[in-house]
Amino acid sequence: MRIDSAINLEDFRNLARRALPRIAFDYIDGGADDEAGLARNRDAFRRHELVPRYLVDVATRDQSTTLFGQHFSSPVGIAPTGLAGLFRTGADGMLAEAARKADVPFLLSGVSNISIEDAVRIAPDNTWFQLYLTKDDEINRDLVRRARDAGVRALVISVDVPVSSNRERNRRNGFSRPFRMTPSVVLDALGHPAWVIRYLRMGGIPMMSNWQPYAPAGATASEVADLFGALTPASMSNWETLERIRQDWTGPLVVKGLLDPQDVVRAADIGVDGVIVSNHGGRQLDAAPSPLTMLPAIRTAVGDRVELMLDSGVRRGSDVVIARILGARFCFLGRPTLYAVTAGGQRGADLALSIIRHEIDVVLAQLGCPSIDALDASYLHGGAHPEATLP
Repeated sequence: MRIDSAINLEDFRNLARRALPRIAFDYIDGGADDEAGLARNRDAFRRHELVPRYLVDVATRDQSTTLFGQHFSSPVGIAPTGLAGLFRTGADGMLAEAARKADVPFLLSGVSNISIEDAVRIAPDNTWFQLYLTKDDEINRDLVRRARDAGVRALVISVDVPVSSNRERNRRNGFSRPFRMTPSVVLDALGHPAWVIRYLRMGGIPMMSNWQPYAPAGATASEVADLFGALTPASMSNWETLERIRQDWTGPLVVKGLLDPQDVVRAADIGVDGVIVSNHGGRQLDAAPSPLTMLPAIRTAVGDRVELMLDSGVRRGSDVVIARILGARFCFLGRPTLYAVTAGGQRGADLALSIIRHEIDVVLAQLGCPSIDALDASYLHGGAHPEATLP
């Protein structure tokens, strides 16, 4: 199967499985513990049904969405996916370029292989930055400064990694942090020569460029990864940490990973501008509820005080529409766009965004809803609490 034959996001997963050694594919694909959270994220969308209205003029449809005062072509963005350059050389830059061309947000991972500054040069109007809090507050503040000086459009603080989770697929495969080419990994990789060639051409694991300035001069990529591993997770981070960042960052501030409605209310009280409701794609607390399940209660609790967004389990245009009805202005794709860029490079990243945007367009037409802003609870079978819909 060639990249241009992909017709949905699941096709990219199948293509990436063929392109990557098992150890690398499982790192992307896996979750925590029994991986029940992965299934729960998808099941949450499947429990909802959309009610179409026919004999409505839908010759013209509009899915464009404004967020933090910026107009985007579609209510989707690219979620942060760490170590992307390990799976496809230059993947972070390709994802940034895809977001720029599609005019949607690109959320650069805190463990990307290109720097904040380089990402902004590629997509100056579309780059957001995900900050993983570290044990060193000076590094935290310097990363915030760098994001501000580079012109990052929104700063996103991921708070759902207080400790490293139990990812059993990684443990069984021998995938440790930092990634090293052990003999067993080499043996597994031999069946995927294209990946091995790219890996060798880049000289081994790619540099975590954002962390290179904090390592000793001349540090190797493995040594920089070791530094990141020593600095994170920052289990001592708390609400006061978030308050300090709010003081240092004057642009839109987003918290990623909240699921409890009262936590979202507290974030709003601090002055956070947005929240990405997320369970880290099922990679942290396996028993956590799906973000979609929690979304209506969060919208009811916080009202329109913050912009609500969502990731984890989004795979179809209908998922985006359902999330929108339940209160999320935007949805972010993580694994699908990483699978796509891994399998097809720039073409794959572009095609993934094109597919999801086309699906949203078709769903709006089928619903008899010419504008995504017109969606409300009446399009959902069984309805939804009015408070759960966007104002």
